[in-house]
Amino acid sequence: MSRSVASSGLTLAVIAGICTALVAVTYQGTRQRIAANEQAWLEQSLQPALAGVFFEGSVTESKLIIPAPNELPGRSDTLVYRVYAEDDPVAALFAVTAPDGYAGPIGVLIGIAYDGTVTGVRILEHRETPGLGDRLVSSRSDFVFQFDGRSLGDPDEKGWAIQRDGGQFDQLTGASVTPRAVINAIRQTLIYFDANRDDIFSALTSGDEQ
Repeated sequence: MSRSVASSGLTLAVIAGICTALVAVTYQGTRQRIAANEQAWLEQSLQPALAGVFFEGSVTESKLIIPAPNELPGRSDTLVYRVYAEDDPVAALFAVTAPDGYAGPIGVLIGIAYDGTVTGVRILEHRETPGLGDRLVSSRSDFVFQFDGRSLGDPDEKGWAIQRDGGQFDQLTGASVTPRAVINAIRQTLIYFDANRDDIFSALTSGDEQ
């Protein structure tokens, strides 16, 4: 009887070991697949803000964290992706926060070419009112596309405002606080880029040893 129990216990232990091994192998394979899918999704999400820019390699290959305090919108730690062509810097993507949205902070992705022109703007996150401020999103309106190709000098300082305030940019019907916040964030990021361009591209990639 005891031999039978011992044999059954050994069999169960072997089965448990096999099952554990199978789970571990499945987890490893699934984890790699999930990570690859997440990376592909991130790349796909970032590329629209690099419209018309020729670059080589991965958008996320050269990542930089600009620590707070800084002069970027939100003045918090800011994630920047730098893209290159044949080792020459061609553009940078800034994930900034416009702190003064109507319903709260607005996450904004701003692409800036090396020459200081905007390559694209996309909204990453917002809490704006449905039907009004949420039309910031590119799938809901053309609002973000009006910044493509713009720079600090185009328009001039007064032009970086909504038309109601004497500026050159269309606002969202029924909403003015939200577009003001986004416009201010874009211009503030352009100012920072213009003043720190060389440092941004020469800084070590985040995670590298100092």
